[in-house]
Amino acid sequence: MDPLVELKDVTFAYAGRPVLESINLHIHAGQFAAVVGPSGAGKTSLLRLLLGTLQPSRGRIDLHGQGHALQVSYVPQTETVDWNFPVTVEQVVLMGRVRRSGPWPWPTRNERQRMGAVLEELGIGELAQRHIRELSGGQQQRVFLARALIAEPDLLVLDEPTTGLDLRTAETILHLLAHLNEKGMTILLSSHDLNAVAAHLPWVICLNRQVIAEGPPEQVFTEENLNRTYRGDMLVMRQDGVLLVQQRPHPHTVHDIILHEPVLGHAEQE
Repeated sequence: MDPLVELKDVTFAYAGRPVLESINLHIHAGQFAAVVGPSGAGKTSLLRLLLGTLQPSRGRIDLHGQGHALQVSYVPQTETVDWNFPVTVEQVVLMGRVRRSGPWPWPTRNERQRMGAVLEELGIGELAQRHIRELSGGQQQRVFLARALIAEPDLLVLDEPTTGLDLRTAETILHLLAHLNEKGMTILLSSHDLNAVAAHLPWVICLNRQVIAEGPPEQVFTEENLNRTYRGDMLVMRQDGVLLVQQRPHPHTVHDIILHEPVLGHAEQE
């Protein structure tokens, strides 16, 4: 089967500085994959290249819809959202219908019915008239997920969907995404949480300017691959069948940092 998305020798540079180099990736229909890597690895740039908001400096990106232009929906990091903007849940979700709406600026009956169905599916049907700033972090994430889903995308892209959420809420979001994937949704997300990715996602891409490795977490999350990805000393363990990843503890920690930290004068502290 042809992939939905192909990146062929893609390089992206910002202000002359390479952010991504020689990226070759395939995303297939029905895939549920995560991109992991340290801050500055190029994860968000990779997602924006897929969305078309950035253009590669070299190489090409091919999008293959099933008999139509590929529809891609995006869920941004919640920390980038202005939560004081005066909109309700209903209004936010209906923003996602713009690309599929007709010539009229107001939503049709069918679009409102679709919105209600999506909100119910995500467990937030009763929140339609609430202001977004009144919601919990998990509820806010579901609202933006609903906005993406109402467009009926071929590919759902999420940037750090569990950042800032407590462990239970983050796991709920990942379970929800897994349920959507089981129903046929193709999903690509970025994440810093290696253990959550190992527990919930079947495919992972280790990225640090280049693709270091990709495949099932059991195969890809090795100390060699993670050390290359994070340029650190990573520890991989298996406990009761569960894959666990953490940075290897070192004897020189905060105590040494305090001892070697220069004492700042008042002007430097300010």
